[in-house]
Amino acid sequence: MGLHADYQMELDAIRQAFGYDFLALALVEPAEQQYVIRWKYATGNLNERFRRIVLKSGKGIAGMVFKTGKPVFIPSVRDYVAASSLFNYPIVQSEKLESLGAVPIWNDSRVSGVLLGGFREEDLMTPDLMFALEQAARHGIGELDGKEVASQ
Repeated sequence: MGLHADYQMELDAIRQAFGYDFLALALVEPAEQQYVIRWKYATGNLNERFRRIVLKSGKGIAGMVFKTGKPVFIPSVRDYVAASSLFNYPIVQSEKLESLGAVPIWNDSRVSGVLLGGFREEDLMTPDLMFALEQAARHGIGELDGKEVASQ
């Protein structure tokens, strides 16, 4: 089976449990001078475009979550993002997301990935679903342990 199948199976299970239209995991990769973030695994995706998205720290939803280590909650993309700046959120465009949340996934006390759950209708992402997404991330996914603080 291997690691790829584990990540994919876990994402499928989380998506099924909470009913997200789309669920994706972005992982951080070392690049020449800095880190880049790429969407590696997804379930409920409309196409494979997500695989071509490469973000720098602070850019796009995954980049913001990675940089700050804090969740992003967007109950309505229309209210949160001006139409003229939608191009800054390629995952929102390529997957036609209208409501979403993204949370950091920690590993060895560092943000190593971003878990994004979304819907293709407005206002479906709720505080309860955000909490569920955060709990899933804290539990760890694949080889990422989900631990924010290294245990002594």
